[in-house]
Amino acid sequence: MDAFSDLFRGVRAHGSLFGGSTLTPPWALHFVDGAPLTLCAVLTGSGWVVPEDAPPEPVGAREVVVVRGPGTFTFVDTPGTDAEPIVCGEDCATPEQGGTRHRLGWADLDPDAGGTTLVVGAYPVRGEISGRLLDALPPVLRTGGGAADPVLDHLAAEVAVDAPGQQVVLDRLLDWVLVCALRDWFDRPGGAPPSWWAAQHDPVVGPALRLLHADPAAPWTVAALARRAGVSRSTLAKRFTDLVGEPPLTHLAHRRMALAADLLVERPGATVADVARAVGYADAFGFSAAFKRVRGTTPSGHRRAAQAPGDSTAMPRTRVSARSR
Repeated sequence: MDAFSDLFRGVRAHGSLFGGSTLTPPWALHFVDGAPLTLCAVLTGSGWVVPEDAPPEPVGAREVVVVRGPGTFTFVDTPGTDAEPIVCGEDCATPEQGGTRHRLGWADLDPDAGGTTLVVGAYPVRGEISGRLLDALPPVLRTGGGAADPVLDHLAAEVAVDAPGQQVVLDRLLDWVLVCALRDWFDRPGGAPPSWWAAQHDPVVGPALRLLHADPAAPWTVAALARRAGVSRSTLAKRFTDLVGEPPLTHLAHRRMALAADLLVERPGATVADVARAVGYADAFGFSAAFKRVRGTTPSGHRRAAQAPGDSTAMPRTRVSARSR
């Protein structure tokens, strides 16, 4: 597993809710859930994404905008529109919200009628590891004409029909669009991707990073990583530190503690010893000491805090598609 894939372990579309709406300009859809990550794909037409804390972003046909939460945003026909915003939350795709047709397929809509077709997917971002993906993103990013194009074709075709298994297909297509959009963003000319993104492509550091992320519980040493990368111990240590920003075993320790923090919450029935073994520690005592040194609390304390009233690990289910003309 590479470092980029690792960040998606807690980022998945699930239970997408789709509906088709016919709107007449001026129009505005205000998405109020404040999801950690929201993907907006315009299949036809154009509009503007107006974030709560960032400048308006134009979005045209075949373009994708990703909005980082927790702020809300509005999709409008034009900035400063006179339209009264339709508040869109988890139940936006219901007949009570702007005359939406509550159905998965769009077979009853005329694809040649013109207008704007928007697909929105609101993503939860669960856990320490996936949270680092948010840290690498700006408040709003826009991509178009890249790797997501073929996926948008599949998405447009799927939302036009009702078929068995459609829910699963729509969820996975949204995931596919998100990954492609972020790849395009990180690889854009003149961009400033996070250090780990460039390091993945390095012929020396890339293999070492993949080993650490694929099997963090293994008893890795710098010498073992260097042998697998085909270089000397000193070469790997210096190159890894230069590109990633920290030595290999420091990176591994941080990866293990982040994974442990996630497992303590995701597996409430697992003992501290179980989690310790899962992240490469032979005994619970040594793991607990390391965890407290890095995170300032014990593993049990972290688990109790995560399960305290008011903390929610529930997955948001905000998915809306709108067609305007």
